[in-house]
Amino acid sequence: MIERTFTLPATLSLTALFGFQDRFQRRVSDTLGVRIWSRGNVVFFHGPSHAVELSMELFRQMKERLLRHHELTDEDVQCLLSQVVEEPQEVPTERIPPLEVFNGKRFRPRTSGQAKYLRTIRENEIVFCVGPAGTGKTYLAVAAAVAAMKAGEIKKLILVRPAVEAGESLGFLPGDLKAKIDPYLRPIFDALRDMMDPQLLKRLTEDEVIEMSPLAYMRGRTLNDAFIILDEAQNTTLAQMKMFLTRLGARSRMIISGDITQVDLPRNTPSGLLDAVERLQNIHHIAVVQMGEKDVVRHDLVQKIINAYE
Repeated sequence: MIERTFTLPATLSLTALFGFQDRFQRRVSDTLGVRIWSRGNVVFFHGPSHAVELSMELFRQMKERLLRHHELTDEDVQCLLSQVVEEPQEVPTERIPPLEVFNGKRFRPRTSGQAKYLRTIRENEIVFCVGPAGTGKTYLAVAAAVAAMKAGEIKKLILVRPAVEAGESLGFLPGDLKAKIDPYLRPIFDALRDMMDPQLLKRLTEDEVIEMSPLAYMRGRTLNDAFIILDEAQNTTLAQMKMFLTRLGARSRMIISGDITQVDLPRNTPSGLLDAVERLQNIHHIAVVQMGEKDVVRHDLVQKIINAYE
């Protein structure tokens, strides 16, 4: 066990560095197993040597982020913590160029797992991404697709989900097809609204440059010059997954994402996602990315909830 100290500049707020009710300090302490406290503008670290060094490096980076941007968010701390804690062989987030979308925003990966995900998307025609809630599986896939569209690499963006939710089928929902599928595709639509002007999104949707569809409506199609995203793929059957994958046309790419812990299929119905990952993972230009709890970028409680259920 060792003890080290870290002195803050007088202009820096200890409250901003430690977070509201010390939540940043507690997150670092719980993750790295180091006791952290302060006296005046001096921060103390006590614990195993390696963990103390990691904690001090993390706080240095937090301090620099705070001095540059005058605020520190939960997402900032999670991003920095993931970079410091990850094993050396993981992909550093700074080596992945940002995704540039239509409204001027630039999206960067926040964890090494997300960096690996984006690199894999660039290098393969079909990518499976499996991981828990909050890891950015869908959001980053949509960002990669929108960036490819902006760069002129694709002509069409197709967003697909299986209509499996709590035993309720499309036929039982009121309204026309759009009204029926809206609840299933809402998470993808919300991501799109973050990445382009509402009027542009409306025009591209009306012109069917951006298409949102339930999985059942993919049968019989060949999708050329397109970026196709299948979300919630854990809720596909084996036949549905095979049907979807064989829609791939010339100059197109596919991303298939899902959480194998949240399968809503009827009992004893195997998931098409698990089956496809096992069958296809060794085929050239098809890649599988496994996201974990360290890649969760939502509220820090989401990580703890995932751990509790696992």
